[in-house]
Amino acid sequence: MRVIMSKKKYTKDHEWVSIDNDIATVGISNHAQESLGDIVFIELPSVGKSVNAKDEICVVESVKAASDIYAPIDGEIMEVNNSLEGDAAIINQDAENTGWIFKMKVSNPSQYDELMTEDDYKIFLEQ
Repeated sequence: MRVIMSKKKYTKDHEWVSIDNDIATVGISNHAQESLGDIVFIELPSVGKSVNAKDEICVVESVKAASDIYAPIDGEIMEVNNSLEGDAAIINQDAENTGWIFKMKVSNPSQYDELMTEDDYKIFLEQ
């Protein structure tokens, strides 16, 4: 079986997504976790829930504020990062790798093409 790995792409709401075959891994960007400060709690989404792009999926709380996390594309939540329940600070330590929040089965892969590349995201942050 051929494994298709995508480069990370970003949303204007500061989520990142990468796709492995038809499973997207989603988290918040390093920029977002730096802006939030020390993350103390995350409300993880429900596995099996069908979502549309831009739907509010869950909430991350830091000592500064609470921030909604949105679905970057349409799909179904397949898995959540349960390690975050006991230690939400993992997001601060490694937001774009071990700090992933959920995985979803992609239902509309063309939406991925509409997201920002890493270079586009860096330009977006400078504006």
